[in-house]
Amino acid sequence: MANNKQKLELTWIGKDNRPKLEPRILIEDAAKSYHAAHRVSENDIFDNRLIFGDNLLALKALEQEFTGKIKCIYIDPPYNTGSAFTHYDDGIEHSLWLSLMRDRLEILRRLLAEDGSIWVSLDDTEGHYCKVLMDEIFGRDNFVANAIWQKKYSPQNDAKWLSDSHDHILIYASQKPTWRPNPLPRTEEMDARYRNPDNDPRGLWKPGGLDVKTYSEAYDYPITTPSGRVVNPPGSSCWRFSRERFDELKADHRIWFGPHGNSVPSVKRFLSEVKQGVVCKTVWLHDEVGHNQDAKREAIEFNGEDAFSTPKPERLIERVLTLATNPGDWVLDSFAGSGTTGAVAHKMGRKWIMVELGEHCHTHIIPRMKKVIHGTDSGGITEAANWKGGGGFRYYRVGPSLLEKDKFGNLVISKEFNSAMLAEAMCKLEGFTYAPSDTAYWQHGRSSETDFIYVTTQTLTREQLQTLSDEVGEGRSLLVMCGAFRAEDLKVFPNLTVKKIPKAVLAKCEWGHDDYSLEIQHLPVKAPEHSNAGILPAGAGGTAAVRETRANAGETPVVRAAAVQAPVVRPQTKAQRRRAAAAGGPTLFDLKGEKP
Repeated sequence: MANNKQKLELTWIGKDNRPKLEPRILIEDAAKSYHAAHRVSENDIFDNRLIFGDNLLALKALEQEFTGKIKCIYIDPPYNTGSAFTHYDDGIEHSLWLSLMRDRLEILRRLLAEDGSIWVSLDDTEGHYCKVLMDEIFGRDNFVANAIWQKKYSPQNDAKWLSDSHDHILIYASQKPTWRPNPLPRTEEMDARYRNPDNDPRGLWKPGGLDVKTYSEAYDYPITTPSGRVVNPPGSSCWRFSRERFDELKADHRIWFGPHGNSVPSVKRFLSEVKQGVVCKTVWLHDEVGHNQDAKREAIEFNGEDAFSTPKPERLIERVLTLATNPGDWVLDSFAGSGTTGAVAHKMGRKWIMVELGEHCHTHIIPRMKKVIHGTDSGGITEAANWKGGGGFRYYRVGPSLLEKDKFGNLVISKEFNSAMLAEAMCKLEGFTYAPSDTAYWQHGRSSETDFIYVTTQTLTREQLQTLSDEVGEGRSLLVMCGAFRAEDLKVFPNLTVKKIPKAVLAKCEWGHDDYSLEIQHLPVKAPEHSNAGILPAGAGGTAAVRETRANAGETPVVRAAAVQAPVVRPQTKAQRRRAAAAGGPTLFDLKGEKP
């Protein structure tokens, strides 16, 4: 009998629509990468990564290398409040927001290490929906806590209802049964409670109560103080220790009767024996981790003319990384914003990856990280971390789509790809690690010690395939991705698998889709069902091109012109702006002279 019982889940319009992501390559821009002029310490980290581009595509690009390796993910996504922030289009319709988060959280889940955790900052607008969504993706049993951050310290007198004073930080572990947060360091205020009035050679101590509420007759006995006073447990309580254990503690001078020997006894708790760290509570007050105004003051330090609207204070991120990581661990923030996560991770000796699509990647994050590397950033946690500068980062941009349409509407290899880019892209698409050999021209990547991939746009003859087969030899295998081949029977090459490009990868993913940010000002009436058709241009005179799918199966989708009442001037998407900026001189795809 079939089990028709439905599972508990959050549903929304478009939940079943999932993007078929292209695993893009990441292209380093050495001119924007940056590092200190010299080593400041042996622990300097230079392999940090700043990625410019759509964060969903960036996460997909990271998946092959970093699956199961990220110790801590902290994200501060758009809150979907409808506020017109300068640096974020924050106001996405609820269903779209949930789809945006679901697609990203699913990849982030795969990137987490087994001993890793994810921390998501949100307010009340979508926080509770996101909790249910994360229960589905990470597992309800892996929910750790909802930390409450006091972001404002004074009431908002113009609030219509209640003054909003806090944000949520949803915390999930990859494997909660085995995950444990680090303790928070003890503060001077905590240690100041310890004294040594009797000059005990074991050092500072503070008194602890000797009575407990849970009654046991065996623990209810009179105690005679050094002054002769007889003391019994108060009320219906009893002592914490048995008579035998009390006598042992007394003989060890661990029982305190007051300076005159006539007080109710207490047990000494020595600072040297106390756990060096404290358990973190779920309410984080502003005097512990900072507030909004602290964050804005920090942001002004590196960009006073155009300060980021919604930064987080460095002390807040320090709290997260203290609990979730140790020096040398990988930290990821795919909604980098003003770069707070990277700045704090850098100062704390963690390796970091930040992803940002907005132009503030260049106007805010890079200037901030340069100041951190120079050691001239005096704000945030610099003093507390004793940060002196050092290290560096590598700047990447998300690469272009491998395939583009030619003038006839056919998908062909993009002219922006050179031979190395093509080889790396095909490695990702076919599940190989890009590792070109210095000695074997046909080894562009590997999936194991004996399985390799070779990528070329040439048409290979039977003789060339025979040469490849002979060089690969027995006990090894080679995937050959080529423009075409001239051999009727490939079975004669048992160690070769031959595929044509781009035909072999046409159905693998969506091509030419550069922007999954959902920064949409005017939502379409109906989304296109075939994303590989490319971006349809607007018609002249305010007529928009709309894709229409025929109802009858097997019929070809057609494009019709849909008249609108008035011309609509739509702002360019960030992807369009990037393409326009890069239109000056793409790298031509030229493999002349490549060795077969």
